Amino acid sequence: MALKEIVEQTVCALGYDLVEIQRSAAGLLRVTIDCPWPAQVERHVTVEDCEKVTRQLLFALEVDNIGFARLEVSSPGIDRLLRGPADFERFVGQVLDITLKFPVGVVAGATVSAKRKKFRGTLERVSDGQGHGTGEWQIVWHDEPAIKPGRRISKKRPPAPAQALRFALDELKEARLAPIVSFKGRASRENPGASPQQVATGESWNES
Repeated sequence: MALKEIVEQTVCALGYDLVEIQRSAAGLLRVTIDCPWPAQVERHVTVEDCEKVTRQLLFALEVDNIGFARLEVSSPGIDRLLRGPADFERFVGQVLDITLKFPVGVVAGATVSAKRKKFRGTLERVSDGQGHGTGEWQIVWHDEPAIKPGRRISKKRPPAPAQALRFALDELKEARLAPIVSFKGRASRENPGASPQQVATGESWNES
C-alpha cells in the first residue's frame, strides 16, 4: 500500500483523525493527528496519544517496508491544516489562510490583483437563503488601510467595507487556521481542537 493509506488506516483504527503527513529530504516522517470531531466528550491529543500512535505506526511501516530515518507524531499546531468538509464545519467562524489552485481577479465587486491566490478571512457557510447549505463556503475580511507609526486612530473612523471570497473545496490548494497568537484563550475561541499548551507548542512524540 501507499504511505498515506498505511498511515491513515493505522491512525483511524486507533480512533484518531489523520490531519497531515510530511516527509523531509533528511528522512523525517512527520504525522499530525487529532481527536475525532464531533465527539460526546471533547478532549485534546496528549503525549500518551502520540506515543500510542507512534508504536503502531512503527510496526505498520516496518511490515510494509516503508523507509524513513525518524518518525514524529504530533498534535495539530497553531496553523492546523483543514482537509475536508468535516474540518470546515468544525472551524466555522475561525480565521483561515487559504490558497487557491488558480488566481482570481475580482472578489465580491472589489478588484484585487489578477495574480492573487492567497487570502485570510473568517470562514462562513454559504446558504441558499432558507438555512440550507449549498456545498460552498466563503471567507470574509476587511482590508483596513495601513496606519502610520505614532498616528492615532479615530474612534469615529468608519470600518473598511467587508469583502468576501466564495469558493468550493475543490478550488483550494490548501487551507489552514491562521497562526494568530493570543494568550487570552485562543484555544477555546479559534481552535477548539487544541489545548492552550498545544496552541503554543504542539504535543509531539519522536522515535528515531
